Order: sequence, then C-alpha cells, then structure tokens
Amino acid sequence: MSEQLTSQGKKEEPSKADMTTDTHVGNLITSTAQVRPDVLIKHVADGFFTNAQMEAVALVDHRQKPVGLVTRNKFLMKLFRLYGYELYGRKPVISMADTAPLLVAAEERLDIALDKAMGRPFQDIYDELVVVDSKGFYMGLLSVKDLVIRQSHALANSIVQKELAHAKASELEKISQVKSQFLANVTHELRSPVNAIISIAELMQMSCEKGYIEQLKDRLSLMLSSATSLKAIINNVLDLSKIEAGKMAAIFEEFDAIGKLDEIVETGKVLAGSKPVDVILNAGQSYLPLESDPVKFRQIVLNLVSNAVKFTEKGRITVSVEAEGGHITVSVSDTGPGIKKEDMDKLFTAFGQIEDAKTKRHEGTGLGLTVTRHLVDLLKGSIWLESEWGTGTTFFVRLPEKSNTNQRSA
Repeated sequence: MSEQLTSQGKKEEPSKADMTTDTHVGNLITSTAQVRPDVLIKHVADGFFTNAQMEAVALVDHRQKPVGLVTRNKFLMKLFRLYGYELYGRKPVISMADTAPLLVAAEERLDIALDKAMGRPFQDIYDELVVVDSKGFYMGLLSVKDLVIRQSHALANSIVQKELAHAKASELEKISQVKSQFLANVTHELRSPVNAIISIAELMQMSCEKGYIEQLKDRLSLMLSSATSLKAIINNVLDLSKIEAGKMAAIFEEFDAIGKLDEIVETGKVLAGSKPVDVILNAGQSYLPLESDPVKFRQIVLNLVSNAVKFTEKGRITVSVEAEGGHITVSVSDTGPGIKKEDMDKLFTAFGQIEDAKTKRHEGTGLGLTVTRHLVDLLKGSIWLESEWGTGTTFFVRLPEKSNTNQRSA
C-alpha cells in the first residue's frame, strides 16, 4: 500500500488563529491521500488498517484528475458485509469507490462549500470533499467535520467582529456628537466675551467723546474681566490640544507660591465683577517656596477660581494654602450650589458639563477641569474635591514642594 498511496497522513492542524482567518477551502485541506483507480482493494484496505488517521483516499488518474473517493467507514463496511476481504481484495479499488464525489474548487468560500456538503444525501453528508484547483487537478481532501468546526469559528469570529464594530461605531458617533456640541459651546463662549469687549470699547469711545471720563474706570474693569475670560477659554482649548498630542511640557523652577496665589486672587476679583462675591486668600505665611512650573501652577489654581466664580452668585471664594510633609495643598472653596454625588464623575471628563446644554445658566466649555487634572498630573500632584449639594464645593490640589526633574512632558 505504501508504494501506491502517494500520501496517507493528515496535514498539520492549523492554529486557532488560522481557523478564524481562513475563508477558502483550499486553505483547509486536511489530507492529500490518493491512489490510482486500478490499485487493488487489498492494498487500500491495508492502508486503512495500518493508518488509523486516514479517513478517506481519493482516486486520481494519471493526469491527476480526481475520478472517485473512498471513505473509511463505507469502504470497510461494504468490504466485510457484502463482499468479503478474501473474495474481493484483489479487485481494483474503483469497483468500491464513489465515482461521483463532491468536488470543490480551492477558492470556494467555506460557507458555500459547507452548503454543498450539507445538500448531499444523508448517507453522504460527512464524506470528505475533494479539493481541486482552477483546472480541475487534484489538490487534496477536506474533512466536512473540520469544515463545520472551522466555519463555526469563522462565524463566531464574524459575530464578535460585527459586535465590536457596532460598539466602536456607536462610541465614535457618541464622541462625534459630544465634540459637535463642544464646538457649538466654544463658538458661543468665544462670541460672548468678544461681543462684550467690542460693546464696552464702543461705550468707552462714546464716553471719551462726551467727556465722561469717570465712567472709563468701571468700563475698563468690565473689559478686563471679559478679556480674561476670553483668554482662559482659548488657553484651555489650546492646552487640551497639546495634551492630546503629548506635547505639553512642564519646566520646574523655584518661585513664591504665596505671591502667585495673591495674583490669582486679584484676577478672581476681576472675574467676579459686580457680583456680591468676596475672593480672599487665606495663608498663614507671607512666603512659601515651591519648586514646580509657575505657569502651570497659576493656570491650575486660576481654573479652579474661575470655576468657583462662575457658579457662585453671592458669598465668598476662599483660596487657602498649607505646607506639610514635603507637599503643599492649595484649596479653593466656594459658597455656590454644590455638586451632586452622581455628577462628580463628569467633572474631569473632556467636553463634559453637568448642566444640560439646553437649560444651562452658566457659561463654559467643559474643558477647564479636564485641563486642570492633566496639568496636576504633569506636576506630579493630585486633585480631588469635597462637595455637598446646596452648601458649596472645595477643590484640593496637592503638589510636591521639590521636584526630581527639571522637565517633564505629558
């Protein structure tokens, strides 16, 4: 048998990863066993007896064209029940072969090949498929059992991929909607201070023309407040772009934290404008050295103060600082409406705002706290808040007094 059976072994089993990527039957050939049609039944039987792994053998003529198929179960059952090994063992194997096996092209898709296999008479459903190339030449055999398993893997993988694609599409759609809303908010927020600056400038021009010089001081204060708001919005948008691109860097140097906080408090008073809100600094010392990035430090605290001014209609905003254990902690407390527990997770999310866009009463892009959190991370610090609905909010920022590096990128 060995000299007449060209190949009797199975091909190496593909990996699980291959099972989910093969889409054509030519990639899944499990055996290339073949014999000539005139080989004696005895030799084919010996082959099945000695090779338990061989499930079928193809009959191939001298041109390498398939002319029949012999499967183990049918062959041995017919041999022993109907003919007898001794009586018919010397007949050509073609006399016991299925001379019209199912031929499938190597480029046939798995699902189509499986449909064809399952469309055969019941007794033939699990017979191997004969795989041929584009010219009809024999390439090998394909186990229908393996085909079912592989197609199941492919189908499962396809379903998973579709679910992942659907989830990704939904996520991208949600992000697109959020960013579209964000762009609309930014457009509105930029327009407001710009319009205010233009209007105030026009009033100041009219005051100058009419000689009302005493009115200029108040209007200059309003203009400065609007310009400061405009600058904060632009800075946050630009900073978020830098952060997402990984181009935000911190340059550490020693500076007086108390002096910086005093500047921020004065800016907070300008932002409060005519609101009945006091902005004060609570520090137990007049000088506190801090080795950090002074520009980023100012922006962090100013963002928190600006946020407090925005949501506090009356009362007090207190900026406090204390040094302990090699760290300084800056807190910004307000007497605003407070924050509900279920809304706290939204605060540090990009483009996230607690107020509904249709009904919100306070201006803002929803970027300030997101940028602040990234800046705090950049300075190797931490940020958290405490709030009770209806009584106000306090944000805390904890930074190391000394830095271990001169520069760090986000």
